[in-house]
Amino acid sequence: MDPLLLARLQFALTVGFHFLFPPLTIGLAWMLVIIEAIGWKKKDEVYAKIGKFFGKVLGLIFAVGVASGIVMEFQFGTNWSEYSKFVGDIFGAPLAAEGVFAFFLESTFLGLYILGRERVSKGVHWFSILMVAIGSTISAFWILVANSWQQTPAGYILQNNRAELVDFWAAVFNPSTLPRFFHTLGASMISGAFLMMGISAYWLIKKINFEIAIRSMRFAVIFGLIFSILEVFPFGHEHAKQVARTQPEKFAAIQGLYTTQEGAPLAIFAIPGTEPPKLHFPIEIPGLLSWLAFGDINAKIKGINEFPQDEIPPLFLTFVSYHNMVLLGIYFIFITILSFYLMRKNKLFENQKILKVLMYSTPLPLIASQLGWISAEVGRQPWIVYKLMKTKDAVSVTVGTGELIFSILMFIVIYILLLSIFLKLLFNWVKKGPEKIKVEVAQ
Repeated sequence: MDPLLLARLQFALTVGFHFLFPPLTIGLAWMLVIIEAIGWKKKDEVYAKIGKFFGKVLGLIFAVGVASGIVMEFQFGTNWSEYSKFVGDIFGAPLAAEGVFAFFLESTFLGLYILGRERVSKGVHWFSILMVAIGSTISAFWILVANSWQQTPAGYILQNNRAELVDFWAAVFNPSTLPRFFHTLGASMISGAFLMMGISAYWLIKKINFEIAIRSMRFAVIFGLIFSILEVFPFGHEHAKQVARTQPEKFAAIQGLYTTQEGAPLAIFAIPGTEPPKLHFPIEIPGLLSWLAFGDINAKIKGINEFPQDEIPPLFLTFVSYHNMVLLGIYFIFITILSFYLMRKNKLFENQKILKVLMYSTPLPLIASQLGWISAEVGRQPWIVYKLMKTKDAVSVTVGTGELIFSILMFIVIYILLLSIFLKLLFNWVKKGPEKIKVEVAQ
């Protein structure tokens, strides 16, 4: 088998598994910042119990996320040594910053938050979860700085057959950093909200922890509704505009724009064909894509036909992953608006059908995040660093197919085991519910 394909499969496996956990960590941490503040200021035992239960869940998510994330950084040196030689001067800086400024902050205060309840003052306890939320957000920022630099490199010069850093802040705030950061942050908030909604829905269906479930459901629905809307506009819209301006090949591929057009239509639905590139059974809105990308209904957008054949990303996968992500984003808005409406009418908490929909919707934001990652990374191909280095030139020349196959199989076994333990613990905790003990909320 091709070592390049195997190296890409291994990295996709490790990153894909790890990326299940950071969005939940970020979203849940910020939700707990608000929940703990309400419980503290109102001296509300119900909110305190919500905080205690979901704080425990947050600790589990963080632990598995750390365990699965360590592997990725080693792969840059083992499987992608040519890439590491070429961009190590730049790529290493944000990864180091993530460890120094974010990881230790997050992990230290998470321990204080989980173990310090009723041992430290309420102010210190709330401050600890605030630091966890800030730390997880800073961590995401630096990781996205590194990845965004690959998408839109800046602040470098080519020297001695390497990309060398000359402007740190230009590299950090390259053209795609902030659009990608806010889009990812919004996805994380939605992931946390749907996790809380799903667990609350289960309790309501089973008629257990009723008062706690009502409060957590109410909070999660409002939180999820706000960020579901923000994720589409402005976060998603601004990110799409950035891609249209800085990575036109990717934009054409994800939108299914195979020929250059003025007044380009937005494809709502289509089945992409690749031989030759063509959309089958398209449902399109004329001119809308030009307006969304450039604010002009008649703006010209380059199609795939404008670019060299060897610089065109895989068309089917980028189009399908992007459009399914968008479809899920629309669903999140719809289901949270419906839930909010029913909640206002006092018809949500005993509506078994909607509660089951919310419960089974729990993993959908994570699936949407995976689809977004696929469209972003596959859409960048054939480049590992856009316009500077192709993926085929980045792979290690000394790692053989046997080693790659063995490590892929080993990771699959480990990740299945790790995910099984995670889900078993989570399901057991959800079935048990918040501990039926009094939580001190005074001070």
